Amino acid sequence: MSFAEPRFRMQERDVAEGATVVEVEGEIHVSTAPEFSGMLSAAVDGGRTSLVLDLTSVSFIDSTGLSVLLSTSRRVTRAGGRMALVCSNPTVLRLFEITRLDTTFDIHPELDSALSTVQAGGSTAGAP
Repeated sequence: MSFAEPRFRMQERDVAEGATVVEVEGEIHVSTAPEFSGMLSAAVDGGRTSLVLDLTSVSFIDSTGLSVLLSTSRRVTRAGGRMALVCSNPTVLRLFEITRLDTTFDIHPELDSALSTVQAGGSTAGAP
């Protein structure tokens, strides 16, 4: 029995006023988390600490993916930056609620409001 490769894609783009948007598509789990973590680490190491993760097209996140998000949030906060998530998928939002990470992450339904938060240096919710 063979399994199909997980659907996963990321694209990073810099936007006005120094914010970086990382658009993520597909599934974030044990198989895709190393690539996800590597890209986010490179962004933070490169000084991109006004970070918006657009998870609008993410269909699934497991505990490994949540760990990557938490780790990135901590690194951004330590660097004096801000991170916000964009998420409108009810299944993914429910995961954040069940794990109570909806109080840890600054989650927005739309990209514009997330960008406004990181560009203004707004709250990162319960920043760890």
